[in-house]
Amino acid sequence: MPEMSIDSIRVSLMNYQRVVILKEKDNDRYLPIWIGPSEADAIAVKLQDVSVPRPLTHDLLGNVIDAMGGVVKHIVVSDLENDTFYAKIILEFGDNTPENNKIVDSRPSDAIALAVRTNVPIFVEEPVLEKAGVQLDNEEGKLDVKDAIGTKRDSRPPGEDELKGMSAFTEFVEGLDLQDLDKGASS
Repeated sequence: MPEMSIDSIRVSLMNYQRVVILKEKDNDRYLPIWIGPSEADAIAVKLQDVSVPRPLTHDLLGNVIDAMGGVVKHIVVSDLENDTFYAKIILEFGDNTPENNKIVDSRPSDAIALAVRTNVPIFVEEPVLEKAGVQLDNEEGKLDVKDAIGTKRDSRPPGEDELKGMSAFTEFVEGLDLQDLDKGASS
């Protein structure tokens, strides 16, 4: 299961929606995930080390897990169905035995916001990366959107309904200026 890092949080100038872009640590593969504005702000606040006078929701969640004797071990973006991403938060209570580990269903944005606060790894299941991961075209410095929608993969090409469902994603990614991805800049 590939480990990811947060490359950046971007805002679409067309519709002001936010997307967090995860980058595979050992590869030039990226995973853009649409997130809400409050979750984008929660992630950005921590990444930019902005201090807040009172705990935010994700800080509170981390504090509750800690107060109950738990530890966040890692998070996993585990599935993608009908353009919706799913994630799991892996918790450990007591010793590291299966009966003491708990798996909590989560939205990826909340799991990522918790992961940055607890400084734990972010993983993505390979099938999710195969469906929605994009490569950086080294010649042009742009994300290869066709790869993201499966037209260059060895697997079957997407059907017309799948392409229609991804049209907003495709238009958004094609409209991004991503020449600064290799620099690790945040926008």
